[in-house]
Amino acid sequence: MGAYILRRLLLVIPTLFGVMVINFALTQFVPGGPIDQIRARFEGEGDSIQNIAGGEGGGVQEDDSGYVGARGLPPEFLAKLEVQFGFARITCDEGFTGTPSIKAPECHKEPIPAYERFFIMMGNYLNFDFGQSYFRSISVVDLVLEKMPVSITLGLWSTLIAYLVSIPLGIRKAVRDGSSFDTWTSGIIIAAYAIPGFLFAIMLMVVFAGGSYFQWFPLRGLTSEGWESFPLWQKVTDYLWHIILPVTAQLISAFATLTLLTKNSFLDEIKKHYVMTARAKGLSEARVLYGHVFRNAMLIVIAGFPSLFLGVFFGSSLIIEFIFSLDGLGQLGYRSAVERDYPVIFGTLFAFGLIGLVVGILSDLMYVLVDPRIDFERRG
Repeated sequence: MGAYILRRLLLVIPTLFGVMVINFALTQFVPGGPIDQIRARFEGEGDSIQNIAGGEGGGVQEDDSGYVGARGLPPEFLAKLEVQFGFARITCDEGFTGTPSIKAPECHKEPIPAYERFFIMMGNYLNFDFGQSYFRSISVVDLVLEKMPVSITLGLWSTLIAYLVSIPLGIRKAVRDGSSFDTWTSGIIIAAYAIPGFLFAIMLMVVFAGGSYFQWFPLRGLTSEGWESFPLWQKVTDYLWHIILPVTAQLISAFATLTLLTKNSFLDEIKKHYVMTARAKGLSEARVLYGHVFRNAMLIVIAGFPSLFLGVFFGSSLIIEFIFSLDGLGQLGYRSAVERDYPVIFGTLFAFGLIGLVVGILSDLMYVLVDPRIDFERRG
């Protein structure tokens, strides 16, 4: 098992490198980089980057009408941004002894090739240095840690509730396979799976969050205003009150998948010879089902917990967070893509890609823990 884990860990390196290469290459062909975003913001909204322009040695002047963007951004300022964002470097002539500056006549801006920028970025990532956001003046790590609790809340609650509901329901459907109960529950599950998550979320908002019908739940956020001053019991109830709708919207697809997976796993085990032998010995149906079938049937379900959580965690977080105005990783990823905030995009891609690959290894380990008979060293 140790050799298998070592091989999987070594495979993480080329896999992650390939993912980063492909995504980095794609961004080189997407129009409108971060410099273009800043220029467009400034020329369209005079106050949009006043804080960025301020303190950079001036150079941004108002025209007679008072509109700062009428003359555009000065080339010196754009050059400073390119150096600051890592798209260029300042090189000076030999013999220059002062501080390198774009304004010095002996110095000039030199673009950094894309391949060099990629290897610089990957070298920093190997040291877990993910840099700083272009537009938020905060490190990528701190930004992700700030947004992560919201997404973890949705992913964890959705996964736990899916398991608590789907496993008993799947077992019941397997035991009563072909009955009317199995038929109508399958119809509901398939219909729920076919409903897009965003459409179901909008429906919940319209019906239960002050739309055309009831106003039972809040429309946005995870807590009410002034939540910090609430007593403990009120904090808990307020938090649960806020997460009911987004969690319900997020777990619908996981609920359907896990229920059918549980049912099919139990059906496969129930038809095996050891079950017939146990019944022939006179064991009760409950003893056969939960004493013999359950352990083997739940192998694939329990082992799939890490990957299921990761799928729920990333799968619909963007849409659900956007609809319910939750400031989590989904919203962060969306804003970063729109703004071309490359440190956030690539930093989170690297970190979560690494997490996803490690979770795949953990899933295999879960199989071994649940059933020690599995030996990945001998499979083939």
